[in-house]
Amino acid sequence: MIKQLRNNARQYFSSTHSLLYSYLISLPLLLLYEMLIFISQPDAEQVVRISVDVWIKTLLSFMGQHVLSITLIFVALLGIIILYRERDKLSTLSMRYFGYMIIESMVYAVVLALLIGAAISNLLQLLPSAPIESIPLLQQFALSLGAGLYEELFFRVILVSALLYVLQKFISKKYIAYGCAIVLAALLFSAVHFVGDMGYPFSWAGLLFRFLFGLALNAIYLWRGFGTAAWTHALYDLLVIILW
Repeated sequence: MIKQLRNNARQYFSSTHSLLYSYLISLPLLLLYEMLIFISQPDAEQVVRISVDVWIKTLLSFMGQHVLSITLIFVALLGIIILYRERDKLSTLSMRYFGYMIIESMVYAVVLALLIGAAISNLLQLLPSAPIESIPLLQQFALSLGAGLYEELFFRVILVSALLYVLQKFISKKYIAYGCAIVLAALLFSAVHFVGDMGYPFSWAGLLFRFLFGLALNAIYLWRGFGTAAWTHALYDLLVIILW
């Protein structure tokens, strides 16, 4: 019985770390984010979005005015490439694994809230609220989902991968290169939260908190993949909104 459970767990962790599972479980985040953004801001002249989303859509705007349509087409084309590349895994795709991934991500989110949030909560309570906390609740939900998707896509998939690629050319020891990439990406992830109109007022406590959060998400990304990291981030933000 125990041996069977270990084999099932090993199969689950091995399968869900793949690009296929990450892509498929990330689609609901994208669709929910865009839907809630539209519902919560139907008549807004300037729609509030996640900063990384704005960066990406600004680049895509050079391809045409219908940026959302271009985004969805790009996601669909990416999906076709991933499905073709991972076609040998489609026959073993397990729908229940997606539920397990959400539960796993929720566990990580709760643990991060308890370990990191509780450790610095007293310091953060002394800080003024960020502008994002003054917007409607539904809009905050939308931005939480978008943060999980777009920030993990940029800071984990793109930034961590790029830093690893560069650092491994100059650092012979793999674990040192990984450590440097994780720390640098976490610092940049933390710093960007204090930039822009919707950014948080700067404080060392806030910088430390988001740096530690970034370190944890980097570790989850490297260990469990993009999909789990994205859902962990999104669920953590939702927990903060609901509980605090």
